[in-house]
Amino acid sequence: MKILAFGKITDILGGTEQDLSGPKTVAELRERLETDHPELKNIRYLMAVDKKTANDQTALSEHSEVALLPPFSGG
Repeated sequence: MKILAFGKITDILGGTEQDLSGPKTVAELRERLETDHPELKNIRYLMAVDKKTANDQTALSEHSEVALLPPFSGG
């Protein structure tokens, strides 16, 4: 699956995009990302799967596109 990072999450992951395989749910992906990048545990972020806001039970496939969305404000 393709992982897209935005905002300060880009710095934590070391880039805007990465490919990952294995996790079958958003919860599994979150656990893996936070194990590989412990700094993610210190910020709040949402995940969107295929451009739709996801919850921990959302299923993932090898073809999913997952966006990691940090808090942001407009103005």
